[in-house]
Amino acid sequence: MSSETAEPMVATHPHWTVAMVRQMPRVEGERYELIDGELYVATQPHTRHQIACSKIMFQLELWNSTDRPGVIILAPGVIYSPREAVAPDVVWVSSARLKEIMGKDGKLHGSPELMIELLSPGKANAERDREKKLALYSRRAVQEYWIADWQTNTVEIYRRQDRPLALVQTMQAGETLTSPLLPGFACVIDRFFEL
Repeated sequence: MSSETAEPMVATHPHWTVAMVRQMPRVEGERYELIDGELYVATQPHTRHQIACSKIMFQLELWNSTDRPGVIILAPGVIYSPREAVAPDVVWVSSARLKEIMGKDGKLHGSPELMIELLSPGKANAERDREKKLALYSRRAVQEYWIADWQTNTVEIYRRQDRPLALVQTMQAGETLTSPLLPGFACVIDRFFEL
């Protein structure tokens, strides 16, 4: 199965843990995530996915480079508990928050303020990002969550409103993304998807 259409594998086991995943043999190019004790295994994403990650990081870095309020990290390990560990595509975390959540193991053990996922093709990928990860990030106090789709050139913006993250806007090509979380950041979303 090509990585363009590959659906993530969901391994059935009553309670997967980080310790169990660490004991598994590693397959080059696979990413392992745990959400509510379910193991998700995804293959290396499409090249357009990776290009969009780089473009989003670049735009965030342009904004961040002025006063250095935080850092942008590509696919960090975020370990919330023995049964919850994910690798979002891109995050922005404030400098103060980074000091609080960075573990000695080099992983993050709490939520960055902004989590970004690039949607991969397939129903299971969409369900994982739009339902499972949205629920997890809501529980874990993520302030803002973007789901970018390089196939449709759209970005869904979820923001914390009261307790859960809620969809506030689906941005289309030509629209400029701004955020109260990132004062002064403004980017036409087309820049995220340029080749």
